Formats: sequence, structure tokens, C-alpha cells
Amino acid sequence: MATSYDYAPLYRSSVGFDRVFHLLENAQRARSINDWPPYDIIKSGDDSYRISIAVAGFTQNDLDITFQSNLLSVTGKKQEAAHEGYLHRGIAGRPFEHRFELADHVRVNRAELNNGLLSIELVREIPEALKPRKISILNAPAPNSAAPAQIEAQKAA
Repeated sequence: MATSYDYAPLYRSSVGFDRVFHLLENAQRARSINDWPPYDIIKSGDDSYRISIAVAGFTQNDLDITFQSNLLSVTGKKQEAAHEGYLHRGIAGRPFEHRFELADHVRVNRAELNNGLLSIELVREIPEALKPRKISILNAPAPNSAAPAQIEAQKAA
């Protein structure tokens, strides 16, 4: 049983979180029933991640990785092979597409296909302008105030 949430109250009291609400609404909608091929998402460091997808039987030429506007798409389409008298065909070779929403400043570092696993290394690189920085506090000069003796001298003159 799916639960539906109403984000309207949050829209009224927040500014600049449109992307977050969009992600929540998309996650709430029907999740792909077809999770084939299986995959893992691993946090490998403070600012690094790895997505591993089991793509047994696929070659580099059968796979396509695209990154655009915080969306990482991995598609696989195997070249149609001649049926060589299979008695049982258990290794699936059907086309697939996985989409991963990435946070701001997360980029694809590299991708590697090894032993039937496609590994995609991701890294979060926050620009220097957005990193927290220490603000120094300066001592303000004391306002020019004349000493009482100087005030008396100015009145006498």
C-alpha cells in the first residue's frame, strides 16, 4: 500500500528547495518494478561513492553511460546473437536502463568494466566559493573623541 504525501505546506514556507521536493515526488511515484540488472551503491569515502552494476555478458560496446544535469543514466543493449542451440538460457541479455539522481557537485570520476561488474566511481567536489570559510573580525577604531582638556581649550580660544 503506497502512502501519498502532500508537500504543498512545505512549498509555502520554503524557498529554493524545488529540486528536493521534485526528487521526493519522483521517488514516491511508481518505482521501477524491473530492478534488473542488480546494482549496489557504496559510500567509499567522505566524498566518494561507487555504483556497481552486474552486467554479465555485456561488453563495453553494449553499455552506455550518460551524465547530464545531475542525472546519471546507464543503458545496456546487447547485440543480438544467433541462437546457437541453447537448451537453457539463464543469462539474461535483455536491454536495461538505470537512472540515478546525483546531488549537486557530484561528478563521474571514471567507469570500469571488470569480471562482469560495471563500476562507476563518483566524487563530490564542492567549489571553493561554496565551502565554509573563516571570517576574521577586525577591531573598529575608537570614534574620535576629544579629551575634556581639549574641549576646554577650544572653548577658551
